[in-house]
Amino acid sequence: MAGPRFLDDIGAKLSELAASNPARDFEKNAKALLGSAFGKLDLVTREEFDVQREVLAHARQKLAELEDRVAALESELVRARADREDE
Repeated sequence: MAGPRFLDDIGAKLSELAASNPARDFEKNAKALLGSAFGKLDLVTREEFDVQREVLAHARQKLAELEDRVAALESELVRARADREDE
């Protein structure tokens, strides 16, 4: 992801545009500049973010279920070993 230098460059370019162009040209150029700058960033849409959040929630739920299953199997193994030792 871009650092402070990237944001400083954008700010400087916007300042240049504001000083040299009328308001309408500034708005047009600012939109183009910001569109280009955001295009270079590694951003995702809200929809993509929400989908990944759901995937993560499902993975966490599955992990909890598997952890419970492993704990149950480990307990069963310990009991089975103890029963064999008692025989």
